Amino acid sequence: MKKNNRIPLSPCLKRFKFYFDLLKKTTNDYLFFTDIQENIVMVSPNLVQDFDLPGEVMENFDQYWGPLVHPEEREEYAALAHNLEAAQCVFEHAAEYRVKSRKGEYVWIRCRGRVGADREGRPSMFVGMMSRMAQRNQADEITGLLNKYQFEHAVKLALAEYRATGDGGAIMVFGLDNFKIVNETYNRLLGDQVLKRVARVIANVLPPALTLFKLDGDEFAVIYPGAGEKEVGEIFASVQSALSRPQDIDGHQYFCTASCGTVFYPTAGKDYLVLHKHAEAAMDIAKREGKNRNVLFSKEEYNRWVRSISMRDSLWESVENGCTGFSLFFQPQVSAVEQKIIGAEALLRWKNPKGRMVAPMEFIPILEETKLIIPVGKWIFAEAVRVCKRWREVIPEFRVSINMSYEQVKDLSFKKFVADCLQRYEMPPEAIILELTESKIVADWSFVNKQFDEFRQQGLAIAMDDFGTGYSSLASLKYLSCDIVKIDREFVKKILENDFDRRLVKYVVSLCHSIGIKCCIEGVEELAEYELLTKECQADSIQGYLFGHPESVENFEEKFLHMEKN
Repeated sequence: MKKNNRIPLSPCLKRFKFYFDLLKKTTNDYLFFTDIQENIVMVSPNLVQDFDLPGEVMENFDQYWGPLVHPEEREEYAALAHNLEAAQCVFEHAAEYRVKSRKGEYVWIRCRGRVGADREGRPSMFVGMMSRMAQRNQADEITGLLNKYQFEHAVKLALAEYRATGDGGAIMVFGLDNFKIVNETYNRLLGDQVLKRVARVIANVLPPALTLFKLDGDEFAVIYPGAGEKEVGEIFASVQSALSRPQDIDGHQYFCTASCGTVFYPTAGKDYLVLHKHAEAAMDIAKREGKNRNVLFSKEEYNRWVRSISMRDSLWESVENGCTGFSLFFQPQVSAVEQKIIGAEALLRWKNPKGRMVAPMEFIPILEETKLIIPVGKWIFAEAVRVCKRWREVIPEFRVSINMSYEQVKDLSFKKFVADCLQRYEMPPEAIILELTESKIVADWSFVNKQFDEFRQQGLAIAMDDFGTGYSSLASLKYLSCDIVKIDREFVKKILENDFDRRLVKYVVSLCHSIGIKCCIEGVEELAEYELLTKECQADSIQGYLFGHPESVENFEEKFLHMEKN
């Protein structure tokens, strides 16, 4: 169609032209007013001046505007245009995309509009405005979404609205799970494409009135005025469902779920920085609790998170200062029949800088998460070997069991460290037992077996810890090459009253013995338990409070070794 500017206004547009002319003198934004039924659009002069358009009044606006849209956003724009044409009711329109200016440069446009109905309820007009965004200041260069500065501005506007009306709302911050793996497996170019795809997926499931913002890294955010837990839950369920399947880009498969932290304002804060910090904390908690979930901010959770962050810094400081604050406690292991001490399990303890003893269940997950367990694990091994050497002067066959993190198994330098350490202390390798928890073992049978075989070739023994608490205990026995199985306390605590537990322990011990594996029973606290496990179940060794609690080196020597000296 030949471009021209002699198209007459429709009766609908004529009625509103006076107001339209007034509005266009009050803003630098681009205004538009569309008669849907006549397919005629009236735009402000600045839109004509800045872009290659035929005039201020046009029929079939999309034939001129569509080709100016950037090729990467053209498909998405076409879908939005189709939704407008097919509109059967009033709805709001929101979109961001790039458009070629009259100078031939692509600029970012943010379009907001609303479809209005006539007296019969039919969609009759589409009105709104388009804002030109300075790409570096307002739009994220990769996704085209409004960036973190615009997010901050929007949060402040939402808070101002709250102060004016008393109506609060929700802020949701999404972080992609395992996105780092995508960048490491492929490259950052594909990573950028994944971010664009994810941005489109999330934006498509949001209500039209909501805007998706792109924050730093792999994070996105949404401000939802008036939302409660129900509305937030529905949005996250939609995002979760949309990201639940593996995706493909140029033949490369990836799978990225999202974790989310949600804060409600003003409950969680009346300031942008506070709200953003609380939302980030809630998202971090969601990732730590297993990912692909939404965590609603609470003061209690936040305080625990702050303690965790503080603890992480203190642990770094301890490690950098030669593992100060760490110590080893030892729990005795006795031969089941003779009740003689044959060894001990080395258990890690830590005092924070304030001198408070911190529970292992609090600090050990942080050591593993930060990979600090690798240097700390080497300190544990060297310290345990040093102590064991001294105790073998009293009990020549004494053996020490040392817990080994899966991160240490993956650290291929650890094997050489073990060999060097044993040589330095002139210790026979058979004095050391390496323990690995079963739930960690099942992560990669073949790799773990290969590493353990090499340790066994050095002469060290391998123990499977916490047997029975993982997902595939019998499979562990089948696939893992180990010397000792440690049956967890979970099977012992009801063994006197539960015939199933008693039979299970008995059969597991019998099975292990049949394939040359010894059994240590953990968590034995009562004499009756010990007698049953020894006489009926025929355990090889016992570890539990019945024979001793974990003790410091000095207390262990005083309680368990001085008698041997005498």
